[in-house]
Amino acid sequence: IFSIVVFGSIVNECYVNKDSQNPQLLCIFNENESACSYGIAVGIIAFFGCIFFFVVDLYFQQISSVKDRKRAVLLDLGFSGFLSFLWFVAFCFLANQWQRTTMSKGVSQGADAARAAITFSFFSIIVWVALAVKALQRYRLGTDMSLFATDQFAADPNAAYPGYPTGSGIESTETYQSPPFTETLEANPKGYQVPAY
Repeated sequence: IFSIVVFGSIVNECYVNKDSQNPQLLCIFNENESACSYGIAVGIIAFFGCIFFFVVDLYFQQISSVKDRKRAVLLDLGFSGFLSFLWFVAFCFLANQWQRTTMSKGVSQGADAARAAITFSFFSIIVWVALAVKALQRYRLGTDMSLFATDQFAADPNAAYPGYPTGSGIESTETYQSPPFTETLEANPKGYQVPAY
């Protein structure tokens, strides 16, 4: 949502006419086209990245390959860290260019949009750093809980599932009960007297 606010506000209101005589649109951030282009580019990259990783999170439990799960978590970690850096640069760049901007009639019309782009760039830094920390925790949790471990799986994908381990063969039959209904019953068991009626 923050990325939509940033690139939406820059596209919609941060290109203004310098004066009524000149119809050419200029970037509101110190007339520096690079500032507007960078803010739009980072916002669009973040938006499509969010959509991609949202879909990956939906289907994460259905990924059967342990290696693919590990790659997805590492990709999430790397992308979140990289976007945190890009948002930090965007915030610094936009704030610096806004500070150098001379106020005019055209600039004052888009001033709120420029401030919104700077503010939400700052909020995006916090959000993406939090996402990077969550991805790091998810990676550590996966390695601690053997989510990514492959030692319990056979190396050959066509190999049969290993059965239960067999005993050593030394077990004695005295520890087990006899199967039911196989003993022959005595007519008069020891110590039991049949009552006379």
